[in-house]
Amino acid sequence: MAASALQLSVITPEQQVLEQQADEVVIPAHDGELGILPQRAPLMCELGIGQLRFVAGGRTTRLFVDGGFAQVFENRVTVLTNRALLAAQIGKDVLAAAEKAVAASPGTDADKRVAYERDQRRLSVLRSLAGSGN
Repeated sequence: MAASALQLSVITPEQQVLEQQADEVVIPAHDGELGILPQRAPLMCELGIGQLRFVAGGRTTRLFVDGGFAQVFENRVTVLTNRALLAAQIGKDVLAAAEKAVAASPGTDADKRVAYERDQRRLSVLRSLAGSGN
């Protein structure tokens, strides 16, 4: 791997979703987006629900990630997440399941409200990626 490239791995409990060289990576940290370029200092962070983007060969690719953790070390970005979907994998069935989860989440007490807001965030990110195709 060239010193000017990152090696990106996205892993869920079930499978390795992605292993790809990238020129830059943007991850959805729990407190906002974090851009990563080659030669970045080591880092570990908690992920939020959001959109992971990476650029490889001038092309941007987007994925949905459902929380987890990221590690950056020696030009390697490792993402461990509960769920990851490439934008092209987000179809009507995925959106329907997310909409159903939001509808079933009552937002009355504090814990239920947090779950409802998490479901809403998932749905919002999935909708934004559904039509992008990359």
